Amino acid sequence: MSTGAPPLSGTPKPQAKALNCPKCGAAITLRSFGQAETVVCGSCHAILDAKDPNLAILQQFEAATGEVKPLIPLGTRGKLRGTDYEVIGFQRRSTKVEGITYYWQEYVLFNPYKGIRYLSEYHGHWNDISVCKTLPAVGSKLGGSSLTANYLGETYKHFQSAEANTDFVLGEFPWQVRVGELAEVTDFVHPPRVLSSEKLQNEVTWSIGEYMYGREVWDAFQLPGAPPEAMGVYENQPSPATTKVTGVWVAFAAFAVFLLALMAGFDMRAKKEPVLHETYQYNRAESKSEPSFVTDVFELTGHPSTVEVKTYAPVSNHWIYLNYALINQDTGQAWDFGREVSYYSGYDSDGSWSEGKQNDAVVVPRVPPGHYYLRIEPEADPALPGIPYTVEVNRDVPVLGIYGIAFLALLAPAVIMSLRAYTFEWSRWSESDHPPMNVANLASSSGDDE
Repeated sequence: MSTGAPPLSGTPKPQAKALNCPKCGAAITLRSFGQAETVVCGSCHAILDAKDPNLAILQQFEAATGEVKPLIPLGTRGKLRGTDYEVIGFQRRSTKVEGITYYWQEYVLFNPYKGIRYLSEYHGHWNDISVCKTLPAVGSKLGGSSLTANYLGETYKHFQSAEANTDFVLGEFPWQVRVGELAEVTDFVHPPRVLSSEKLQNEVTWSIGEYMYGREVWDAFQLPGAPPEAMGVYENQPSPATTKVTGVWVAFAAFAVFLLALMAGFDMRAKKEPVLHETYQYNRAESKSEPSFVTDVFELTGHPSTVEVKTYAPVSNHWIYLNYALINQDTGQAWDFGREVSYYSGYDSDGSWSEGKQNDAVVVPRVPPGHYYLRIEPEADPALPGIPYTVEVNRDVPVLGIYGIAFLALLAPAVIMSLRAYTFEWSRWSESDHPPMNVANLASSSGDDE
C-alpha cells in the first residue's frame, strides 16, 4: 500500500508492508521495516502487536478524544537536520498539575538507515529528540537544593518532574505502547537543549532534545499554511536576549574604559585658568537703590573655550539669587543666566535633614577670547538683610557632564537587554518545580549557547 509521498531522497523506495486489522479489517501499513513493536489501527483504534504476523490485539481504546489530529499527518516525509525522515507514529500525552491538565504531542520519525527519532510539540514549541547514546550523570547542587544532570560535558538543571499519561496513539511505535500508561518524567534543561528521563515500570530511558521553531518544522516537512503560534516561554526555549547580554556588557565595559580615558585626557589638557575671584556684600537696603553692578574687566585669551562661573554664599535656611550677564566689552555680546544658592536644614521625627547647598557652578560653552566683565543683579530672601557672596570665573574648564550622558547612553542598552533576559528567564522558571526567587538564581539558570 503506497502512501502517495515521494521516496526518501538518496534511499531506496520503502517497501511498506500492507496488512489488515484483525478487528475491523481496515488496511494497515507498516513503514518501519520491522522496527515497530506496536501499530495502532487508524479505524478502530486497536493497538496491535507489530511483531506478530497475525497482528494480535494488545489493547482497544475508545477514541473519546476524536478531535485529536496530528499537526504532521502520518506518512509525511521531510528532511530534518539534513536527514530524510517519515512520520510513522503519533501520540498525545498529558500531565496534571494542581488540578490542571496539560497536553502535548509526540511524533515518531523513521529513516531506514538512521533509525528512529522523535518530535514533540507543546503550544507551538517543538523539540527534536533522540535517545541518549550514554547515560547522563545525575547529582545534586551544593546544599542539595536541586538536582542536576551532566551529559556530554554539559550541566543541565532540574526543571520539573511529573507523571505523564498517554491518552491517544496512532501509527507505529518501537515500544509496547498503551493508552492509559503512566510514566515518571523528569526534565533537566540547558537551553536550547532538554535532557529527559522517562521511567516506565522498572525501565528508565534517557533522551536529549533540542528546541526547534515551528517554521523550521514546517519548512522541513513542507507543510501547508503556518505553524501554530508559540505560546509563552518553553522550558528549553533559547532566550532571544540572554545570548547577547554578555557581549553587550563586554562592549559596554570597553567603551566605558575608553570614555574614562577620554575624560581624563581632556581634564588634563584643560587649563582651568582663574580670571576673576571677588567677594561682594549683599545689602538689602543698598540693592534697592542700585539693583545691579559690574565687576572689574578680565581677559580671556587663547581659543574659544568654556567659561565657568562659580558662586558661594554662606546661607543657612535662606536663599540668594543672582542674575548674571557675561558681557564682551569689545563686541557687546552677552550671555545671560541666573543662579540660585540656597541651603536648608533641620530636624524632624526621622532625625536631621538638609537640602540644597551653599555653592553653585555653571559653564558657558565656547566663549571667544576678549575682554569681559560680569553684570550682577542680586536678590535674596526677604528675611535676609545682608550676606557676603563670592564669585569666581575660570577659563577653559572641562565639561564632565557630557561624559555622564555618554555613559548613561552606553549603559541603557545593556540594562534593557539584561532586564529582557531576566524577564524571559523569570517566565521560563515560573513554570518549573523551582520558581524564581531572585535575579542571581535566574542568572545561574540560563545556559543559552553563544
